[in-house]
Amino acid sequence: MTIDKTYFSEEDYLPSPQSIKEEIPLSAECKESINAHRKEIEAILSGKSNSLLLIVGPCSIHDESSVLEFAKRLKKLKNEVSDVFKIAMRVYFEKPRSLLGWKGLLYDPGLDGSHDIATGLRKTRSLLKKIAELDIPIAAEFLNGVTASYLSDFVSWGCIGARTSESQVHRELASSLPMPIAFKNSTDGNMQIAVNGAQVARAPHTFISISETGRVVRKKSSGNPFSHIVLRGSTTLGANYFPESVEKALNLLKEADLNESLLIDCSHGNSSKQHLGQITVFQSALSQVKQGRIEIKGLILESHLHEGRQDLPDSLNELKYGVSLTDPCLDYESAETLINQGYRFLKGDKPEFTSWNDCETSYQEPNLIYN
Repeated sequence: MTIDKTYFSEEDYLPSPQSIKEEIPLSAECKESINAHRKEIEAILSGKSNSLLLIVGPCSIHDESSVLEFAKRLKKLKNEVSDVFKIAMRVYFEKPRSLLGWKGLLYDPGLDGSHDIATGLRKTRSLLKKIAELDIPIAAEFLNGVTASYLSDFVSWGCIGARTSESQVHRELASSLPMPIAFKNSTDGNMQIAVNGAQVARAPHTFISISETGRVVRKKSSGNPFSHIVLRGSTTLGANYFPESVEKALNLLKEADLNESLLIDCSHGNSSKQHLGQITVFQSALSQVKQGRIEIKGLILESHLHEGRQDLPDSLNELKYGVSLTDPCLDYESAETLINQGYRFLKGDKPEFTSWNDCETSYQEPNLIYN
């Protein structure tokens, strides 16, 4: 059978990073606070601070209103638990896909397949600016090296995701970024890939990039001294937040001559993508910390205003407010209760985690694979 297929491509010019930054500038005050947030996170990762980094927010962002509502509520909580947790907001504006699907606010801000990336860049930068002006540290995944040139100045903690941790391009990018960068274990659970990524990102590199004016340039990086890893579990090997998995990861870091420090992602493979499963992971990780596993430097929670997830509807009028378009999330109230439980637990006011009955939800233990 003969298949008649026509291949084509389209291209149009995008505004340069410089022009977008001039249009939506980073104020001197925000720049100072972002630098301070980066230094505090560096201190946590290096062991100079006893605080735990806690990254909380939607799996992905898709509208300004719900994201800012979440941010304002998180700011209050951030201040209340600041002597134990350093809270940063998860603001993921581009999403990797295993197959197909909506790629994030930056690529399709209209949620309609029009892929108006110029508008996406402006919307994303404007939203990051508003969150930064609330003095909330921003956590983001860097999926495309070019977009980092437009947005990285607002980010206090960055991540290279499970699908790109083995990519040389992303490791080179991480080596040049001015904030701590994490590498996640691969989707099949391989922790060595994340360790290799962190190791490579610490070295200087010379690679192809774009300049502030949008020209293709040769770029030299000095290396990222605060690259580290995140354990996020997998669909094949299962969860890897258990003490034996953490011990294995720390041994790999030691063999690579890297700081023995890591973060645990409460979602993804660690919770079998069941949003309520994050509760078990969170409680287990904090229990390990309290028992002396100080190498666990932080956790990641996926939470939005309302629980669960939704598919992108045919009509945007049917879009549910404050519900994730990608992975399922804890609702804000449940996440806040969980964080407050953890705060009291680590402070010693709460000797142990009680059964999950403080939230108006029905929680069942997820079906996890133990490795």
